[in-house]
Amino acid sequence: MIPDMKSLIFAVFSLTFISCSQTKTWDRDLPETLDAAVNSSSRSPENEKRDEYQHPGDTLVFFGIKPEMTVIEISPGAGYYTEILAPYLAPQGQYVMAVPRLPSHPPAFLIENEKKLQDILMSQKDIQNKTKFIPFEPVTERNRIQKSYADLVLSFNSVHNWVATNSTAMAFKFFHDVLKAGGTLGIVQHRISPLKKKIPKSGYMTENEVVALARKYGFKLVSKSEINANPKDNADYPEGVWVLPPVYRLGEKDKDKYEDIGESDRMTLKFIKL
Repeated sequence: MIPDMKSLIFAVFSLTFISCSQTKTWDRDLPETLDAAVNSSSRSPENEKRDEYQHPGDTLVFFGIKPEMTVIEISPGAGYYTEILAPYLAPQGQYVMAVPRLPSHPPAFLIENEKKLQDILMSQKDIQNKTKFIPFEPVTERNRIQKSYADLVLSFNSVHNWVATNSTAMAFKFFHDVLKAGGTLGIVQHRISPLKKKIPKSGYMTENEVVALARKYGFKLVSKSEINANPKDNADYPEGVWVLPPVYRLGEKDKDKYEDIGESDRMTLKFIKL
């Protein structure tokens, strides 16, 4: 018996879905030295727990990282990627943290983040001499940096901050200045669909917004990935993306619901300096 068209379409859809679900795996077959850094026993348990959503190994491979590179991480926060990048780059490369200057009366979380960064470096003597701090102050333009010396600049979930402080021009100029010709800018950012209504200051941006900013300041989009996608995240929270883990801005309120959603849906974009 010849199946009708509806049955054929359903069968094809089912096979496609099964194929995609079976092949969508992350953090497989990483280069040996990167795999060792991602799976190092020196990483904190709280950071390792986040790998389910961050996919650090595959994200770094997508951005084209190599052990001999000079890599600048913008605003490294509490050091999630520091724990991986610092030991990975120490033998042959250079890891640079571009850290914003603390305000005169910093909130507690900024003080805690700085302490965590220092603790990571102090815990491993072999990475201390190969890790460098530089100031990152796009609002004040007080950056004094060596130009055209980095191979890769990485930004994780920070673009919305520069938009909120009207400092995107200075931030992207900083990236363009420090990168070598043809160097790579890797951006991961909380994402909302352009079809959805965006809540102001929610932490979410559309891919088109981020791509337009990068292009405006001398970068070309060369590739994008769904490595850090999370379809459970609808980006519709009056209190912003920070209701989700790992922040849980609302404390115990609806925590089980937000824990089930997991960390935010994120775009993963690779640009080159023109």
